[in-house]
Amino acid sequence: MTPVRDIPVIDAARRQATRLTDLARSGVSGAPVSVTLLVLMWVVGAATGGQTVRHLATGITALEHGRLWTVLTSGLVAPGLAGHLAATAAIVLIAAPIEHRMGSTRFAAAAAATQILGTLIALGAAAAVRGVDAGWGFRLHIGTAVGPTPWIAGVAMVASSSMTTLWRRRLRVGLLALLITLALFGGHLLDLTRLSAAVVGLLLGPLVVGRSARGGHLAGTRREGRVLVALIVAAGALGPVLAALSPHAVGPLAVLRDLFRTVAPTPAELRELCLQNRAGEDCRRGLLALRLGGVGPTILSLMPSLLLLVLADGLRRGRRFAWIAACIAQLALVALALVNVGIRYIGFVPEQSLFYGLDTPTVYRTIAPFLTPIAVLLVLLVTRRFFTVAAPRGTYRRLWLRVTALTAALAGCYLALGMLVRAGFDRAPTLGSLLADYPQRLVPPVYLQWLDPRFLPDDPATTLLYEWTGVLFWVGVGAAVAATFLTPSRGEHPDDVERARALLEAGTGSPLSWMTTWRGNRYWFAPDGAGYVAYRVIGGVALTTGDPVGPRTSLPGYVTGFADFATENGWTPCFYSVTAELRAVTDSLGWAGIQVAEETVLHLDTLEFTGKKFQDVRTALNRATRAGVHAEWMSFPDAPLALTDQVTAISEEWVADKGMPEMGFTLGGLDEIDDRRVRCLIAVDEDRTVHGVTSWMPVHRDGRVVGWTLDFMRRRTDGFRPAMEFLIASAALSLKEEGAEFVSLSGAPLATVSGAGTTDAADTEEARERGAFAAVTDGALDLLGRTLEPVYGFRSLLAFKAKFRPEYVPMYVTFADPAALPAIGNAVGRAYLPAVSVGQGLRLVRTMLRIR
Repeated sequence: MTPVRDIPVIDAARRQATRLTDLARSGVSGAPVSVTLLVLMWVVGAATGGQTVRHLATGITALEHGRLWTVLTSGLVAPGLAGHLAATAAIVLIAAPIEHRMGSTRFAAAAAATQILGTLIALGAAAAVRGVDAGWGFRLHIGTAVGPTPWIAGVAMVASSSMTTLWRRRLRVGLLALLITLALFGGHLLDLTRLSAAVVGLLLGPLVVGRSARGGHLAGTRREGRVLVALIVAAGALGPVLAALSPHAVGPLAVLRDLFRTVAPTPAELRELCLQNRAGEDCRRGLLALRLGGVGPTILSLMPSLLLLVLADGLRRGRRFAWIAACIAQLALVALALVNVGIRYIGFVPEQSLFYGLDTPTVYRTIAPFLTPIAVLLVLLVTRRFFTVAAPRGTYRRLWLRVTALTAALAGCYLALGMLVRAGFDRAPTLGSLLADYPQRLVPPVYLQWLDPRFLPDDPATTLLYEWTGVLFWVGVGAAVAATFLTPSRGEHPDDVERARALLEAGTGSPLSWMTTWRGNRYWFAPDGAGYVAYRVIGGVALTTGDPVGPRTSLPGYVTGFADFATENGWTPCFYSVTAELRAVTDSLGWAGIQVAEETVLHLDTLEFTGKKFQDVRTALNRATRAGVHAEWMSFPDAPLALTDQVTAISEEWVADKGMPEMGFTLGGLDEIDDRRVRCLIAVDEDRTVHGVTSWMPVHRDGRVVGWTLDFMRRRTDGFRPAMEFLIASAALSLKEEGAEFVSLSGAPLATVSGAGTTDAADTEEARERGAFAAVTDGALDLLGRTLEPVYGFRSLLAFKAKFRPEYVPMYVTFADPAALPAIGNAVGRAYLPAVSVGQGLRLVRTMLRIR
């Protein structure tokens, strides 16, 4: 057997770096077109000293002077040394690997087409912009575009057409979000050209490289949806940062570029100027420049955007608070835009106000600030179902207390230090005026342009106090919010989850009992405090997750107690995926039952992978040894990013290929393996490439772990093929050495060895009635299993587990009211697929028809 071992992180990092170097070297060696363009760019730059770049750069003016060749040549040169270095990095790291993947002929065609068509479209758009926004249009008219980034973005989008579903989606969303942000906030002709080339590449991709054999399904897991939403929110937040840090930003949304436009006068000069005409334009401009000038005000004006980046991380983690806060932030930005309209056209403040610092406000430039927050808000509202993770109780109460304490502490410091250095202000403040001014110190100055300052700093000490108090406040708030996202969460009722977990770890459960700690469950706790039932209410049915947890002698009382609890609430009780032991209890109460799955169990005390019947398993172990693949235990929350990122990519790709959301209920995903008590066994090679992953949940008896249950199984599509056989065999042998009694390979939902369930057979009229109802539902569940088989492969999974010669243990659904069976069937289906849209349902039907 290949040993299960732990590789030092340093050695892994060294091998990964070597692998990346070899990959870059092999990519360049197989990319003659990219290498030729790179050499040409440096030769032209070295020979001319950059003097001919202006003759090769494209632009509206260049075309007006007949330099039509610039549409192509602008992508063959780069401006300045920094431009050459950046272009070199882009060609070596992006273009060359893409050429190696696509082939040189198709790569050259894609690069030329996206460069030429993208440039022409961008120039056309630049000409059209002038009719809407004269200022931006003028800058685009006189601007030039030069550099290889447009065709690099174009070929990247072309190549995405044949990529696997996950990376195609990530590349397109991420790159387009970035390029749109650059175009709207940076606003230069090169920004428009890059965006146009990317769009052209998106359209040409299927013609140049074809479509991926995996299809165009965009449905993914909830985790991947969170990542994409977080990318969009982050892109919207980075736009203002880009504009603020670029003094030459000219885009329609580059509101903060005015921070760099003028040199602020001194407070003394400004007071003298304002004494002559307080309402004059020069006084107002001076106040604005002083408010926005300097490092402190610039950083403070960017703090809301940085806080949005923190919230984007919370969205990535699925936090409900992050979703609420992000929505509030977008609504606040819309409100500020409304204030802008009021200032411009309704007269909320005096006409001399320089809100947003625009000299010539127009309807277009007034409406522009609405666009980004409204678009992001719509995305958030549409994807609300992704963000259901709640922090443990008290987390946000502590957050508000910390923010309140921080606000009070900074207020005390501002008042005390302000009085201490009061002579350093242009107008000595009183304690009352300092207190009244303090709230403004916490507000980004870009949002205070219509207010006159009470006093201004006039020396380094007062400047530091005046400008950096707000920065400290926002940094503290951002750190406090980020800390809440790092707090482990167990679902929507974290206290109940922690109580259930404690009872499970101290007591006894079935092989599936760890699933009761997953998100989505609710809990009924037994009056004796020693056990509980995990359930979820769907369509009026209280559907449990496995057996009750607790002493086995208390099972009858737990069943009747939970049934009474459900009935009192108007729900139909139903125990799902339960053992024969619980089935016997419900039978004694007159309930009916149906077999719905087959658990597969390996008893480790007698396990030996010998003999002809285990030939496939031994072959997988031997092939792994020859291929340099070994099995390695890890904890997903604590594992290096280099490993977890690969596991995430493998899982998301597997789900994306289905074109349907990832199933839940008794089927775990990435969220469920993100648990320190769950063990993951991965198949990795010497280069630290992950070929497959399995997760194992603990099984408790009388407070100790006696076995492990297989849950999560994913394999890299183009990796080591018998990875699953290898991992399961390796896990069984490793856990046997640790002293475990058994491993459960879990059950395959809606799949049994015989393909049919069993029902009550008592010879009474009532029993026959229950049996008739049960037979109908049994047939319906069997039909559901056969229907979903082409997409999810439950029965194929059960057949795969037969390779390990397991003991088959039936699993049942039991119920008291046969008339509720249609509702129970509906509840089971919705539990496994809780969020199937109409479009996804149609894709599922098409997939099944296509496969059949």
